[in-house]
Amino acid sequence: MIPPAFTYVRATSVDEALGLAAEHGEDAKYLAGGHSLLPLMKLRFAAPGVLIDLGRIPDLAYVRDEGTYVAVGALTRHHDVAHASLLASDVPLLAHTAEAVGDPQIRHRGTIGGSVAHGDAASDLPATLLALDASFVIRGQDGTRTVPATEFFRSIFETALEPGELLTEIQVPKPASPAAWGFQKFTKRAIDWAIVGVAVQGQAVALVNMGSTPLRATAVENALASGASIAEAAALAAEGTNAGSDIHASKAYREHLARVLVKRALEDAAARP
Repeated sequence: MIPPAFTYVRATSVDEALGLAAEHGEDAKYLAGGHSLLPLMKLRFAAPGVLIDLGRIPDLAYVRDEGTYVAVGALTRHHDVAHASLLASDVPLLAHTAEAVGDPQIRHRGTIGGSVAHGDAASDLPATLLALDASFVIRGQDGTRTVPATEFFRSIFETALEPGELLTEIQVPKPASPAAWGFQKFTKRAIDWAIVGVAVQGQAVALVNMGSTPLRATAVENALASGASIAEAAALAAEGTNAGSDIHASKAYREHLARVLVKRALEDAAARP
């Protein structure tokens, strides 16, 4: 389908992007890699009058060592996240998940910030960042604020971002000591959204596509903390979730997948040196 008509403007700095957003109000949308927004526009589920292209802002694409955490610029492409040596050594779960996103074309165009800001519960990176206890740096006309991942994802495609605000950085804490990690997802094709996915960092477990937002599998985490076996903890993976039914899978099948994939991800984590 063809999207409705819109005005295209290109920002060259964060300040310019914020100014353009303030000028055009709620009729404007930020455009990063375009893999989330443009399909919605083609289906006419979204109809912004103004697109503010962020792709030429050089200051938002980086991976930096900030001591206790790794800072990732919001415009960093999935491919660059996947191949960042700093992430491979300090936060390998994030690098691995980025490498599992879509196909090479998507990974070379899609951005980590775009994935987070879109807030899709079926997306791999938001759940992984939830398991990693990441925080998100947000800039607006009134200044900068930092929101933890646990408070960022609010409802279906709804996040803590207010109109006109811009996600500029993802801050990922470094584990105090090497932490076991695992990532599993089930798809019909490698390029498809996950029917269910699981990210594990230490004893933190997050779920993909098991509710309206990315979820922490708190029942699993509590069981592990109490000394339960992997099998016993994984059996609780669907507790506290709200999986939906659609043409891809029923609620019951997603709950079954969650239990299977949590067990596999925990076993993967336990097997890492």
